[in-house]
Amino acid sequence: PLLLLPLLLLLLPPPAGELRGAGGAGRRVHGLFVTDYFTRTPRKLSPFRSFASIELFHFHIPEDTVIAVWNLITFKEQGGTFGDQCPDRSITVYFRSGAPSVINPLHTHFPRDTAVPGSFALTLTWTLPNRTTGVFNVTSPLPGDWFLAAHLPKDEGKISVKGLYEECQYLFQPQLIVQRLVNIAVLYPGYVTEQSMAPHNRSCLYKVFVPSYTSRVLVEVLRCHGAEGCPLWLRVRAKAPPLHNSTALDCREHSPCQLALDLPFWQHWYYVLVEKHPGVPGTVSFQVIVQLTDCSRPSLARPPFLPSSASMNMPHSFGSAGGLGLGDSPPPTSPNGTKHPVPIPTNSPAVERCWPVRPTLRNELDTFSVHFYIFFGPNVSVPPDRPAVFVINLLPVLDSGGVLNLELRLNVSSLCGENVTVFGCLNHEVPLTSGDNTSVTCETESLAGFLLSVNTTASLSRLRIPYPQTGSWYLSLRSLCATEHGFEPCTNVTAEVYLRAYLSPCINDCGIYGQCKLLRTNNYLYAACECKAGWNGWGCTDNAEAFSYGFQLLSTLLLCLSNVMFVPPVAIAVRSHYLLEAAVYIFTMFFSTFYHACDQPGIVVFCIMEYDVLQFCDFLGSLMSVWVTVIAMARLQPVVKQASVLYLLGAMLLSMALQMDRHGLWNLLGPSLFALGIMAIAWTARTIRRRHCYPPTWKRWAFYLCPGMLIAVAAMLLHAFVETEENYIHSIWHLLIAGSVGFLLPPRAKPSRRLGPLPRRKGCGYQLCVNEQEELGLVDPAVASINSICTS
Repeated sequence: PLLLLPLLLLLLPPPAGELRGAGGAGRRVHGLFVTDYFTRTPRKLSPFRSFASIELFHFHIPEDTVIAVWNLITFKEQGGTFGDQCPDRSITVYFRSGAPSVINPLHTHFPRDTAVPGSFALTLTWTLPNRTTGVFNVTSPLPGDWFLAAHLPKDEGKISVKGLYEECQYLFQPQLIVQRLVNIAVLYPGYVTEQSMAPHNRSCLYKVFVPSYTSRVLVEVLRCHGAEGCPLWLRVRAKAPPLHNSTALDCREHSPCQLALDLPFWQHWYYVLVEKHPGVPGTVSFQVIVQLTDCSRPSLARPPFLPSSASMNMPHSFGSAGGLGLGDSPPPTSPNGTKHPVPIPTNSPAVERCWPVRPTLRNELDTFSVHFYIFFGPNVSVPPDRPAVFVINLLPVLDSGGVLNLELRLNVSSLCGENVTVFGCLNHEVPLTSGDNTSVTCETESLAGFLLSVNTTASLSRLRIPYPQTGSWYLSLRSLCATEHGFEPCTNVTAEVYLRAYLSPCINDCGIYGQCKLLRTNNYLYAACECKAGWNGWGCTDNAEAFSYGFQLLSTLLLCLSNVMFVPPVAIAVRSHYLLEAAVYIFTMFFSTFYHACDQPGIVVFCIMEYDVLQFCDFLGSLMSVWVTVIAMARLQPVVKQASVLYLLGAMLLSMALQMDRHGLWNLLGPSLFALGIMAIAWTARTIRRRHCYPPTWKRWAFYLCPGMLIAVAAMLLHAFVETEENYIHSIWHLLIAGSVGFLLPPRAKPSRRLGPLPRRKGCGYQLCVNEQEELGLVDPAVASINSICTS
């Protein structure tokens, strides 16, 4: 993958080259570019079932980035080699700035009162048999955290036995190359910056820092001289260099050339691009000045010199908001081309004054479990003449992996019979306090927010934002009275609202049909729901494919009661005096029943022990049933007089194998082949010694061994190739395994015939008395002794 770096560098513009936006005209930015390269480790992709099954990648884009190029590498593997024979499966990649993407590829329903943020999506198709690459570039991306999410299409739910065949793996590796501009000229509010644009330059880029409590940004181009008047475009954008669709103004058509932005984002850089019209010859000289309006004093612009306590214009009752921003203090020395500050105009357009922002107290209870308490709350008084504004601060990276919850509850008794509606606007990075007293919208041309409302009819309102962007969220509450002509300001009515804001891992803890999982990708934590019993959706609330209670009960009973099939093998084993085998079958039947009762995905669940204990005992009992059955078929007692050693050895080895890997193929195949080998050796020895096929009767082969083997083989094939997540398939597996045991268990061994006394032989005048047990082979010859030697 590192060999692709030179190829990607060709996609980036040269240091003074042409930068293109999506569908926009090319523009040249003069300056020094620096290229950074980031990569992530390849990870195996999984079919999409929920957000818990996706692979998440975290990148950080630095400030002043003019272009970001993601190289998306996907390749197949099968058994450690390239998977040329693996089928082509489409791969979907999602991009989002600030927080992970909230995706919905299955088109399920989101829970009520849930806001779904947008994101970019890209589908990769295969260009080579074993690998493919894709390129996704973003011009002037927003700085900060970027997240990529990738997954395969949803599968059919087939369960494959681990180790049976080499599984096709699809690995995904993203790489990022960014090109950023260094030493961008900084504009200081109230200072004039002079600039001359040479003929070979197309544009000049500046940036200015906008501190808190700024209600208006005014950018103005003065004393513009060129070959054709003022052939310049003025573009302004927050957080990143402007694009073709950013706020723009043609200076040839507007005099004076002034671009005003109301309600700018607080504590962010604003980028100003002065661009020359194409085809204009000669040098263009101009001046640029930026004025910031302090929203606490709308009649005055922010002066260039302020004391540190007033630079952020934080109300005195709440203290200072923090340190100075770069735009709050004058430069230490006058930079080249910067003159003295210009006088502040007195005829600046007034903007709605801002109100004190009440902070919230952050109380961390657990991971993604944070409560935001309001001082002198949680009951909030909303006066009729002004809004009540609150701020909720989400920490970078740490808080973007959960769900931001907001709840408003109106105290109807505080309205004194008036028809009052309290509107709440939740906005990111700047509060929305419109000057229109009848406004009920939370959006402007450059600002989008979320609207909540409570009244006497609907006194409760909720809002959930999965994976919120970090930073400051502002909630503005206003009370308006409903009339025949719409809403009007209320008079002498102070509404009381209960406000609750908190951060949770999942929406309603995923309900009763889901499990909230805490996931990690490198050093980034996030939470997601994993649904069960056919429920889907972000909060496991979509019941379009959900299982009914009756179906869940039937599935559970089918799995549990299918283990009753082990009762006939137990009865046969007891009748044939195979007590150890009967004990193993009872153990298997008991733990298989209660393991499946505890393993159900719905609400019909019953657990008598911990899930891990039940699973281990179920797997051990199943393997031991196969082991003791095959050993019993071998009839080792006449050959190996301590055959119980094999039972104990098998139990210990199987326990060790299950502790290493419970789902491995060789856990079942290995003991079965080993036991079958012992049985084959024992049967072969008997066949050679007796010179007759063992077992000797054709009825035993026709009515017991052959049917039992066919049933066992059918069970193995069903488990290996057909089994899915449907319960009835596994129930059939229970029936077949138990049925095969009933056929394969050998009959009761016939008691040995005790011979009468051996005839006494005479020889050489002596009578030899020999131990009869030794002759019958019932004792060890090493301990046998001659009883007596009798005289004839």
